[in-house]
Amino acid sequence: MTPTTFGAAAQGFVRDLDEDFARIAATIDRARAAGVQVLALPEAAMGGYLSSLHDVPGTPADRPPQLDPDGPEVRRLVALAGDMVVAAGYCETGDAASGGRPYNSCVAVTGDGVLGRHRKVHQPINENSSYAAGDRFAAFDTPYGRTGMMICYDKAFPEAARALADDGARTVLCLSAWPASRTNRAPVLAEDRWARRFDLHDRSRALENQFVWVSANQAGTFGDMQLVASAKIVDPGGEVLATTGSEAGLAVATVDVDAEVDAARRVMGHLRDRRPATYGPGPVRAGV
Repeated sequence: MTPTTFGAAAQGFVRDLDEDFARIAATIDRARAAGVQVLALPEAAMGGYLSSLHDVPGTPADRPPQLDPDGPEVRRLVALAGDMVVAAGYCETGDAASGGRPYNSCVAVTGDGVLGRHRKVHQPINENSSYAAGDRFAAFDTPYGRTGMMICYDKAFPEAARALADDGARTVLCLSAWPASRTNRAPVLAEDRWARRFDLHDRSRALENQFVWVSANQAGTFGDMQLVASAKIVDPGGEVLATTGSEAGLAVATVDVDAEVDAARRVMGHLRDRRPATYGPGPVRAGV
């Protein structure tokens, strides 16, 4: 069993791709100097996120650039990654299945090429007016073990993380552009209710599935949003090993993934001890 050093970035990104890649390169350099082997960058690191989730109907919205999933930007990320696994989010060009609407996507790469992809499945507020939804959660193999990815609001759904655990993921990279509350925002960002929810989801998903959770998030402001930062690495017991708090930065922690996951699951194995036959959907009620 070999320890792996993980990095989770809390960082802001913009519409200008050259500026974004300058920031990505600087973060990769910083992570490499810290010994990071697996680095999670935020949702929409290549091209920035939506400037608002509350567009006024009939007005043009500021949209991220749509990128080819096999295009020059992904190849540029591959070149920067080298021997590191790097995951980053972007707006993916639509296809026939989406009717041409783009996807909110992420990709995990090394210098050898693409290891895994994910399209955001769950869409908050009116994000569906900008993106088509993905339709699956699937783990993939990396030099550092079997890994899954999800994007932002996906982590609010326990079934999403459980699907990745069922597919053998022992590490999950969650890439977000998670904002503070739009109404009744707390004067201290760390005390904002949406910031607390962000942290609660991170710890809960790791504990429920007894795997390593690496959570990246955008930081600073973009459009009308204040992003909560709070990048972190969480162990299989739900304990936060490293965090940036409410500031931009890089959280770094070293974990022997197999040893920690096996130890967490040895006595109280949440996957092993499930009773799926008792978890029927139940009656559908109005408003539920």
